[in-house]
Amino acid sequence: MGRVSDATTQSPTAPGSTVHPADAPDAPWWRHAVIYQVYPRSWADADGDGMGDLPGITARLPYLRDLGVDAIWLSPFYVSPMNDAGYDVADYRDIDPRFGTLADADAMVETAHGLGLKVLVDIVPNHTSSEHAWFREALASPPGSPERDRYLFREGRGPNGERPPNNWPSVFGGRGWSRVTEADGTPGQWYLHLFDVTQPDLNWDNPEVRAEFESVLRFWCDRGVDGFRVDVAHGLVKREGLPDWHGRVGLYDEVVTEEGPEDGDAPGTDTDVLDHTATSSSPMWDQDGVHQIYREWRAVLDSYGEPDRILCAEAWVKPESRLALYVRPDEMHQAFNFDFLESPWDAAALRAVVESSVRVNDGVGAPTTWVLSNHDVVRHASRLGLDQSLPRPNGITAEDPQPDAGLGLRRARAATALMLALPGGAYLYQGEELGLPEHTTMPDEFRQDPTFHHTNGEVAGRDGCRVPMPWTKDSPSFGFGPGGTPWLPQPQAYGDLAVDQQDGVPGSTLELYRSLLALRRRHRLGRSVLAWDERCSDSVVAFRATADDGSSVLVVTNLGPDALTLPAAEVLVTSGPLDDGRLPTDTTVWLRSTDA
Repeated sequence: MGRVSDATTQSPTAPGSTVHPADAPDAPWWRHAVIYQVYPRSWADADGDGMGDLPGITARLPYLRDLGVDAIWLSPFYVSPMNDAGYDVADYRDIDPRFGTLADADAMVETAHGLGLKVLVDIVPNHTSSEHAWFREALASPPGSPERDRYLFREGRGPNGERPPNNWPSVFGGRGWSRVTEADGTPGQWYLHLFDVTQPDLNWDNPEVRAEFESVLRFWCDRGVDGFRVDVAHGLVKREGLPDWHGRVGLYDEVVTEEGPEDGDAPGTDTDVLDHTATSSSPMWDQDGVHQIYREWRAVLDSYGEPDRILCAEAWVKPESRLALYVRPDEMHQAFNFDFLESPWDAAALRAVVESSVRVNDGVGAPTTWVLSNHDVVRHASRLGLDQSLPRPNGITAEDPQPDAGLGLRRARAATALMLALPGGAYLYQGEELGLPEHTTMPDEFRQDPTFHHTNGEVAGRDGCRVPMPWTKDSPSFGFGPGGTPWLPQPQAYGDLAVDQQDGVPGSTLELYRSLLALRRRHRLGRSVLAWDERCSDSVVAFRATADDGSSVLVVTNLGPDALTLPAAEVLVTSGPLDDGRLPTDTTVWLRSTDA
């Protein structure tokens, strides 16, 4: 959370009025599922090489069953040179040896299913690795060849083609185009890479590209996978002609300059980066052509019958009405609600984004998919300990203002308790159930995010939220693996937050999550009616979630400075201790009473 959503301009529904109707009792699993993101490199290391792997994931799956989630989503484990943490895929049908083998993947899926957990995997369709066989073939083939047409190769501007085809920068900093050397040794065409130079963008106007990815979907569905999280789902299709863009330039919320680089020139500085959030006018994001692609993908997944195989969009799209297009009945099943993630810790902003989100999604018959943290953003236990009037940072270094750890964790627990009571689906990011903070003091020499390196360290990047999990306090790498040196260093604070330090401890963040998830399932909150309660105010978010049997839970989050008097009711769970029966600031409570 870190900026006011566009949703704050909408008028809220009156207390007592239904904001969102109940879902059907037999609604498909994905409409109300809680899905846990596993970042494979940082989850569990079975072989001691300092990097997480598939056998490590498999061994720790009972922990997730006991936590109470419905499914897991794994970030990429494909063959990759790891220039962008596996989002530079060299082979979509094989496992990188760092993580294991296809047999290990099959065993992981089988074990998960045996524990009652579904499995989603990442698919990365906007670009491949420059080491992908297709791109190597493109480099070895002449301009205009079928091999080059799989990617976005273009002639350069200027008398000798020395300037890039347009002025688009890269999300990671620097120019969004790179020039190749042709087979005869002369400077040749340019290829587009909206991310790292080693991640060439695919040409989705090419039928061969479309057929290939449908084949990849079938490959993993045939191996038992239950769905896909689609990376950069709002990318893929670019506006015809690839016109110059002079709009806002920045990475997520970090504004570097208000205008793009000059026509045909490289970005003004090495720290200029392309805004990853789509607007209706940007030629590189959220083009209408993406929707036909996802209709075709939906048909592939629907052909497998029940239970549904699903698609979840990572689409940084505004306004919300544009995002809702991705979850129409014949397209994707879910889309991450990043407006909720980005909302500041403010009662009016939270209430507005909740209402506007369910309103636009109900309009297309889709559930809202709530999220607070993932592998690309500062962990919410730290983010909520920062000044909420400032934009959300892309990483935090030791030189930056440091979060208030106690405040951040208290708010994070309250925010999660609010989120898990809302109807729809929800995603959790590994370690948030431990209250893990961002690693904000990681030495620069350990940072691996290409954003950090392409911006000469001016943008910290995402390493701080990707640090390996702590399992046991008094073990090498806090139990992450038998080796003592994980791929990213863990802060000392992780020791006291390790699983073995919280397991069974009343009031711990781990036990809070277990309680929330168990109660969410018991009271069918993911399928419930949502109505605002009269206790809503400028400092309080309060709503009633009513199940199909008429039972209801009153959820109250106090964001004000003073403790709040609560009605006489059964306390189901609180995100923090009550104060003589009153609800302190930055605390959420779930209450059950027929007259609360």
